[in-house]
Amino acid sequence: MQRRKLLLYSLLFMMGCTSGVKVQDQLAITQLNNLKLAVTDVIGIEDLKRDYGDLRRTLETVLRIPVELFPVDNYTAAVPALLSGNVDMVFAGPSEYLILQSRAKAIPVIAVNRVNYHSIIVVRADSDIKSVAQLKNKTIAMRQVGSTSGHIFPTKLLMDGGLDPNTDINIVMLGDKGVLELKNKVVDAWATSSDKYDNILASEGLSAQDFSILVKSNLLPSDVFVVSNQLAPNLIEKLRMEMINNQEKILKSLVAAATNYKYKDAKIVQANDSDYDTIREVYTKIGQGNYLQ
Repeated sequence: MQRRKLLLYSLLFMMGCTSGVKVQDQLAITQLNNLKLAVTDVIGIEDLKRDYGDLRRTLETVLRIPVELFPVDNYTAAVPALLSGNVDMVFAGPSEYLILQSRAKAIPVIAVNRVNYHSIIVVRADSDIKSVAQLKNKTIAMRQVGSTSGHIFPTKLLMDGGLDPNTDINIVMLGDKGVLELKNKVVDAWATSSDKYDNILASEGLSAQDFSILVKSNLLPSDVFVVSNQLAPNLIEKLRMEMINNQEKILKSLVAAATNYKYKDAKIVQANDSDYDTIREVYTKIGQGNYLQ
């Protein structure tokens, strides 16, 4: 429990440090000579090139300007990058979108809706745990602090099941290795996303027959392409229309990398800020709502 809280407070401290950074008064950017793109869930330039190199090339063709990939170190590092002008566009998950929107006043362009994007809580097939309420005083492995499918929505599932995530259950952040700890009976449950579940099991040589899905969330909000609010409204609209008009090419480039299987059969949709209110609600209920203001 203490380790989980330390990780959470460290993340939120980094978010808080960016809250005092203000966009300097300046003329809006009406034209880009090149576009710098960051992706919040990939660390390191080599992995970024591997997973999003095809997207970069497609955007260059679609937008008719050079596109450069810009690596960020963690979920929150895209905030100062946007504020400083080091990045023009960010591809972010739902939880990261809220941080970018609240801290950098980022503007949504389009959203990518994943058809099988749910949070699930998994137990061993032979477990006596048959309901979320029975997780009280147990230990659950989650993915990473701030992860939409691996932290925020699993926390909501716990709350919906009548548990206080701050006091009723021990949460540990173990990345995708939580399944091994569940198998070895180190933890009692494991939270992950439904679109990664089978692949994680396969990568660890495990069988779905050894596990049981205890609860599954509703479809999660979409991932979002956002841009800096330093861009002029007409430029943002131009970027939006070019991406919408070429959405099939963009979606095809997203799934070109094997690691992006989660975007298979995805759709490009309008980005509606209200779709992310549930995430705001969770942050508020765990006592951290002020970090999204």
